[in-house]
Amino acid sequence: MKKRATALLLMAAAMLVGCSAYYQPEAESAAGPKVTQVNEGIDEETQSGPEIRNFSPEDMTIESLELQDEEQDISNPEIIIASDIHYLAKELTDFGIAFDAMNESGDGKVVSYIWEITDAFLDAVIERNPQALILAGDLSLEGELFSHEALAQKLERVERAGIDVMVIPGNHDINNSKAAKYLDALTMPAEPTSPELFEKVYGAYGYEEAISRDPVSLSYVYELPDGTWVFMLDSCQYENGAKVGGMIRTGTYEWLETWLETAWNEDRNVIAVAHHNLLDESRIYQNDCMIEHSEQLEQVLTDWDVRLFLSGHLHVQHYRESELYDIEEITTSSLAISPCQYGVLKYFGEDTFDYHTEIVDVTAWAQRKDDPDMNLQDFAEYADSFLQSIYFEKAYRNLAGKDLTEEDRRMMAEYYAYMNSYSIAGKAVEIAEWAEAAPARQMWKEYSRTDIQSMYLDEILEDAVCDYNVFQK
Repeated sequence: MKKRATALLLMAAAMLVGCSAYYQPEAESAAGPKVTQVNEGIDEETQSGPEIRNFSPEDMTIESLELQDEEQDISNPEIIIASDIHYLAKELTDFGIAFDAMNESGDGKVVSYIWEITDAFLDAVIERNPQALILAGDLSLEGELFSHEALAQKLERVERAGIDVMVIPGNHDINNSKAAKYLDALTMPAEPTSPELFEKVYGAYGYEEAISRDPVSLSYVYELPDGTWVFMLDSCQYENGAKVGGMIRTGTYEWLETWLETAWNEDRNVIAVAHHNLLDESRIYQNDCMIEHSEQLEQVLTDWDVRLFLSGHLHVQHYRESELYDIEEITTSSLAISPCQYGVLKYFGEDTFDYHTEIVDVTAWAQRKDDPDMNLQDFAEYADSFLQSIYFEKAYRNLAGKDLTEEDRRMMAEYYAYMNSYSIAGKAVEIAEWAEAAPARQMWKEYSRTDIQSMYLDEILEDAVCDYNVFQK
C-alpha cells in the first residue's frame, strides 16, 4: 500500500518549526511512570532532570527532516538487534555455591560467562560499524540496578564509535522482586530498578535523543541516521511489581497513533520494536509471551503501513507472518543462550529488507585476549553442551517415576535436549527428517500426548519447515 502523501505533505511543509520541549518523569503512579511536559509549567525539579528532545508532530516539517537526512553519511545501513542479554554485574556475585545453583537451574543462559559474551558481542558490533544497535529488553538478569549500571557503562564505547544505541525494558528489568546477589551459599536481595532509574541509567541510549516520548510509558520514537523511524514500544507491566506478560497501555495507543500518522504523512520508513511478541511465535508458550490483545496493535500498525515488528522474550529464534494483517515479526533469540546470536537487519522500507543472524565468536575474542579458560577456547561447544544439560535434566526429572526403563528415560531426555538445542537456534529444519524417524520420537509419542514436553516436541517438528535465521523480502 502506497502511503498517501501529496496533499498532507504540502500541508506539513508549510508549517513552521517549533521549539523543542523536554520531559521529566515524576513519581510512579498506578497508571505507570508519569511524564510531564515542560511547556505545561517549569519547576526546579523538572529543570534538574535529563533533557530529552521531544518534538510535536507539528514541528516535523518536510524541509527540516529532509535536511537532517541530507547531512547523514550512512556507510553501513545495517541495524543490529540483540535481545535478552540478562547481564549480571560482577559485583553481585563471588561465584560461590549460590551462584552456581542459580546458573545450573536456569533455562540455559550462560550466566557464568555473560561478561565475556557481552564484551565479545560489543566488539563485534563496533567492528561491524552498523548505523544502530537495538537492545530489545531483558538487559539485566533480574532487574538489579548494579547490572543495569554496569551494562550502560559498557554501551558507552559503542556510542563513542559513532553507533546509535537504543534500549527498551524487558519483563525482568524493572521493579523485579527477584533482583539478587549471590554470596557463598546465600541468595540475597539486591537493589531493584524503578522506571525512573531505568530511564536515568539508559538516558543516553534512546531516551535523551528521542524525537517523541510516550507520556505514560517508557516508549519512544527514535530517528536513525538513514531517516528511518523506530518505534521502541514499552510492552512491560511493572506498576505493581514485574509481571512476565506484556501489554500496551491505552494511553500509549493514543500517542502511538499520533506519531504513526506523522510518520505516514512524512513518508518515513518505520520499524516497530517491543520486548514481547506480537504474534503467536509459539503455539505452546503463548501465555505471557504475546502482548495482551495483540490483534489491536497489529491493526494499528497495519493501518499506518508498518510491516516489520522486532521482538525478543521467547528465547527462540523465529519469525512469523500475521494471518490477519500484512505484517511480519522477527523474534531474535537470547544473546545469553547458545548459540549466543544476534540479528543483522538491512531495512529499506516495508517491501525490502534483509535479516540474518550472526553468532558471537567468543572463542576468537578469548584468543585475542590470551584467556586460557578452556571453556572459552571452544565456547560454541561448551555453550551448547551446557544448554543441552539443562534441558536433559528438565526432561529426566519430568520422566521420573514413569513406567520407563532407565535406558529409555535417558534416551528420551537426550532427545528432548537435542531438539531444544536446534529449536532455540532456529534450525530444527536441519534435523527434522532424522528427528521424526528417531526411536526416541516414538517413545515420546507413546509416553503421553498431553505432557507439556511431549507437546512441545510436536510443535518443534511441525514448525521445522525453514531456517529461521534468514528472512528476506
